[in-house]
Amino acid sequence: MTSFQPVPNASTPVPALLPAGAAPLPHLGVIRVAGADAATFLHGQLTQDFALLDLQHARLAALLNPKGRMLASFIGFKRSTDEVLLVCSRDLLAPTLKRLSMFVLRAKAKLSDATADFQLLGLAGDAATALLPAGSPPWTLAQAEGASVVALYPADGQPRALWLAPAGSPAPQAAPLAPELWLWGEVRTGVATLSAPVVEAFVPQMLNYESVGGVNFKKGCYPGQEVVARSQFRGTLKRRAFLVHAPSALEVGAEVFAQDDAEQPVGQVVQAAASPAGGVDALVSMQIAAADKPLVVDGAPLALAALPYALLEDI
Repeated sequence: MTSFQPVPNASTPVPALLPAGAAPLPHLGVIRVAGADAATFLHGQLTQDFALLDLQHARLAALLNPKGRMLASFIGFKRSTDEVLLVCSRDLLAPTLKRLSMFVLRAKAKLSDATADFQLLGLAGDAATALLPAGSPPWTLAQAEGASVVALYPADGQPRALWLAPAGSPAPQAAPLAPELWLWGEVRTGVATLSAPVVEAFVPQMLNYESVGGVNFKKGCYPGQEVVARSQFRGTLKRRAFLVHAPSALEVGAEVFAQDDAEQPVGQVVQAAASPAGGVDALVSMQIAAADKPLVVDGAPLALAALPYALLEDI
């Protein structure tokens, strides 16, 4: 595997480090899929393999429309053999639940909004490593005193985890971490969470999902699979996700332009958060060919930074 790293077109400040601690995650919601067919049902709907999912691993996955465009993204894992939880952006939960429910048909699976039944925390630093086996790679799942703990991609080397437990459970002992800092750390990982402003804007590879465990190319059919496979194996993919820095606020969904062409956008802001070092860090999905050009969003210059992971060249 290799990593495509663009040439920066503006100076990027040295990033701060995400502090250790625990942050509430009110921007996320939980869909429960319960029943004997819960995993096999999701296997036929999402981009990842849920049929072979065990109790020691989680999945990054996406729900697509028939054209291969992302409708939602999830961190999914089993709480038991007959219960799968999908953690997604809260602003997409209702339409996602409605769409998935349309395809249950005769499957023994019941879908519901379980957000109120659980509490979610983002753990960083020692707060994360204390609850996970040593050296846990991303998407490892552990159980700790009734809570489910998912190892996430690190932010600038700082370990991170998603903690989910039944409502009312005691939270892990950790310093409080501001939600704004957690959201900034999310951006720094380079792993995007889809939200309402960018629904149906991207096929998974435009967010590098095949390189961070979000797509399984060996599993059976699911909506949009043909488009995803064609993009991967016929070399038709022309857009990727990039990590960038801007001096001022960026709106999710805002268009990215080459500085010398204000008419035709070359990309779109996927996720953005204020950096404690100043300015804003963001993930943008844009044309690979534009990566070596001066870029702007609403007149603000963008500086491209190196992705924190390698991009897969082949499967």
